[in-house]
Amino acid sequence: MSEYAAIERRARVRKRIVTVLTYIMLILWAVMVLFPFYWMILTSVKSYGAYNSEYTPAFFTLSPTFQNYRDAFTAVPLGKYLLNTLIYTASATAIMLIVVTLAAYAFARLNFRGRDLAFTLFLALMMIPNELVVITNFVTITNLNMRNTFPGLILPSVMSVFYIYLLKENFAQVPDSLYYAAKVDGTGDLKYLLKVMIPICRPTMVTIALLKIIECWNSYVWPRLITDDQAYFLVSNGIQEIRENGFGRENIPAMMAAVVVISAPLIILFLIFFFVHNRRYRQNCDHRNYD
Repeated sequence: MSEYAAIERRARVRKRIVTVLTYIMLILWAVMVLFPFYWMILTSVKSYGAYNSEYTPAFFTLSPTFQNYRDAFTAVPLGKYLLNTLIYTASATAIMLIVVTLAAYAFARLNFRGRDLAFTLFLALMMIPNELVVITNFVTITNLNMRNTFPGLILPSVMSVFYIYLLKENFAQVPDSLYYAAKVDGTGDLKYLLKVMIPICRPTMVTIALLKIIECWNSYVWPRLITDDQAYFLVSNGIQEIRENGFGRENIPAMMAAVVVISAPLIILFLIFFFVHNRRYRQNCDHRNYD
């Protein structure tokens, strides 16, 4: 009995050590991930004079100021850049979801000649370097006289082979019996897609939408190539404009304030998604426990 107790005690000690080490690693990882955001926000509320007078970096400030945020909006048209980015992101994401959903449904459910060959060719497009695609898109948009326009910004972003593949595989997991039952009831393909497939595959579509939003919001190369008019600059181009022609080279606190403003929408979106997902997860767990 004493031997069994010793073994059990060693197992508990080993488990506690593993738990402590796990939490230490998680805390270190969280610090490494969150510290740049903390430093960005901290620097954004320091005055220009206080920041330049620091011989060693200070990890807190006793006299925060929001003047840097006012400078970020007055020195450059940051509000216009945010509006342009919102229009670009919302339009590209909405159109992309429609295109990707219809294409994925066609490859997953519709039977037509050459379907497998066409899908294979679609997948082969993923092997083409993105730089070549950017060059082709640039020449096409330029020849169509669509530079410095929202359609020129949006159109090359409305199709993604990877998202089509991802959603097609998700659609393929839906049982065929549902499709045949809907056909027996006289349901058309479009109604079946809207009423059955999309609700079942909603988590995947939400994930695709979030990834596309992040991609559009952080887009830099394509907007930089296709726009040279400030009226169509996005926030990524705006940051570069601030750094080159604004106050960014010398006024680091104001530059950080602009970065905070630009990063805030994505952080808020992530928090909304996180809390909504957790609430639905708890509701599902409660329903399962009740059943």
